[in-house]
Amino acid sequence: MNRDRYGNTWRMSMNISLKLLSAGVAALFIAQGVLAAGAPTEKPQMRIPQKVSAIRGVQTTGIAVTEAGDLYTNAPNWRDGVPFAVAKVDRQSGQYKPYPNAAMNRCVADSIVREDCFLAVQSVVAYQGKLYVLDTRNPKFRGVKDAPRVFVFNLSDNRLESTLILTEGSYHSDSYINDLRIDGPNRRIYMTDSNHPGLVVFDLAKNKSYRFLDDDKSTSAEVDHLMIDGKPWNNTVHSDGIALDRKNGTLYFHALSGYTLYAIDTRYLVPGTDAAKHVRKIATTSAPDGMIMDGNGNLYFGDLEKHGINYRDPNGKIHPLAQGENVGWADSFAIHDGWLYYTDSRIHQVRGPVSDMEFPIYRVRMPKQ
Repeated sequence: MNRDRYGNTWRMSMNISLKLLSAGVAALFIAQGVLAAGAPTEKPQMRIPQKVSAIRGVQTTGIAVTEAGDLYTNAPNWRDGVPFAVAKVDRQSGQYKPYPNAAMNRCVADSIVREDCFLAVQSVVAYQGKLYVLDTRNPKFRGVKDAPRVFVFNLSDNRLESTLILTEGSYHSDSYINDLRIDGPNRRIYMTDSNHPGLVVFDLAKNKSYRFLDDDKSTSAEVDHLMIDGKPWNNTVHSDGIALDRKNGTLYFHALSGYTLYAIDTRYLVPGTDAAKHVRKIATTSAPDGMIMDGNGNLYFGDLEKHGINYRDPNGKIHPLAQGENVGWADSFAIHDGWLYYTDSRIHQVRGPVSDMEFPIYRVRMPKQ
């Protein structure tokens, strides 16, 4: 999500300016001891993140951690010469090895469109022995080349098990299918579209995908910039973060350029249902990129403007978890063995070539229940 990542910046109406002014006033109230809606509701007790790995010259966004603790990441196709799309990280040597092999990664450097290799991967998720690789098929934000898809690998033998190609009509020519969550019991995959507002649901039983909340208020950006390190980050990014509460059948989603957390029960994300009638506003929060929910009902999300990570507990109370230079731009999250893993994609700092920049992966201890 550097300046090239989401190129269409909108001019927002005066009411948005008023919202930004209100947000600034609210921030002043917080500094004076008055809490605003969506702010952490306790005195910050920040945890210290640990660096897990880092790579120089390759901007990474997604992260996945398997049940065995194996670590995977991906590099989006935002510039020429990206050396891999998906990599497995060797924690001992620090090596990033193209996954599952060099052949599947050979197309990304030159944006070659082929059915048998990655083109523009944005996210990776590990779930029940499989690695789900979300390929936007939209290199450098120049438009979808064929159809967005999810490559599914069996981690026991690294075999490509299936390729889930999105159905025509469930995406647009300018779509950037950004993140995904797997609903195993209901055999569905939920995805966000951050360049053209909307959600996509892939029905594994029918091998077909459907689009919901297309250009809806809940999936659309609320502002045309964020304030980061005292400077405006001028980009309009729509529905981006996504988290699934499997216990209660609830999907949470959030525009990156916005401050409202929304949710919808997954039973309403079926064809023939007016999903917009069932969307709920959950909370006013910080502006996040990725989100994730743990098994205890805690929802984790970033605070891009403050380089922080917060979480919302099952009672609706928002708590701070970590903040500072070791958070940076918390892009994507994964959970393993009581640790919250995340990538710092440093999107706000990228102004050109990234050859001299380091892109780290961190982990931070999650709260005890």
